Amino acid sequence: QVELVESGGGLVQPGESLRLSCTAPESFFRANGMGWYRQAPGTERQFVAAMWSSGGKTRYAGSVKDRFTISRDNAKNTVFLQVNSLKFEDTAVYYCAAAPNRADFNGYYYEQRGYDYWGQGTQVTVSS
Repeated sequence: QVELVESGGGLVQPGESLRLSCTAPESFFRANGMGWYRQAPGTERQFVAAMWSSGGKTRYAGSVKDRFTISRDNAKNTVFLQVNSLKFEDTAVYYCAAAPNRADFNGYYYEQRGYDYWGQGTQVTVSS
């Protein structure tokens, strides 16, 4: 059973920051890529950010670019999502996803079908 474990969510005020973490099995850090998605109540799960395993290439959704940063610590088998300048509309459950050995990751990193494994999610609530 593959397990991705997210943490770091919480209740914050607008403008504040959080660092979300996702711990994955060591084998996943030899994979093509890791991603973060989010889902607000009543909406579809949407792409937030992706990071390739080699070269450090990253991609972001337009709504979070310049505010969110995806990074990885291979020694700790962990992917991070630094979320800054949070807005009310960032409120959602944030999910970590993994795409091990996916040759098509370049083409589908922004789609849920580009990932094979998902975590249970961590709630981020932005409220005044």
